[in-house]
Amino acid sequence: MVNKHYPAEFKADAVALYRSRPGATIAQIADDLGVNRETLRSWVRADDQRRGATAGPAGPPAAGSVE
Repeated sequence: MVNKHYPAEFKADAVALYRSRPGATIAQIADDLGVNRETLRSWVRADDQRRGATAGPAGPPAAGSVE
């Protein structure tokens, strides 16, 4: 399998597109853009970490979190 390297701007645009379409799934966006679903998922997770988020909008609280 060949590893593809995407420019940072493409990654940021892909994550922004996913976030701008609340009803869309990562699978739909990845398929539309022609990237691997897990690749897009990892970009979204990396962006979440960069923003300081521990879980996505619909995700459960992190294990051991205090609420």
